[in-house]
Amino acid sequence: MAYGYLFAQITVTDPEIYPTYVAQVQDTLDPFGGEFLVRGGQASVFEGEAPGERNVLIRFPSYEAALDWYHSDIYADAKAVRQSASTSVQTIVEGI
Repeated sequence: MAYGYLFAQITVTDPEIYPTYVAQVQDTLDPFGGEFLVRGGQASVFEGEAPGERNVLIRFPSYEAALDWYHSDIYADAKAVRQSASTSVQTIVEGI
């Protein structure tokens, strides 16, 4: 079975509120088997312009699990905090 990945490129617009999201998100991932592979860190862009300065990659056991997490009630409150404190491009993709 293929994994599901959420790749996010984020620009934090409210650095005082964003840590609230960071503190909440792990508990929302656990029921869906989500695990961080990349969470911030140094990055270099070589072609084009990145839509965000912070990169996040989360692996789920399946594409469906990633979709279920993103649209879940358990993630809704944390997602609202993230959306209030940042702009981003969130992409879910099926992969190996």
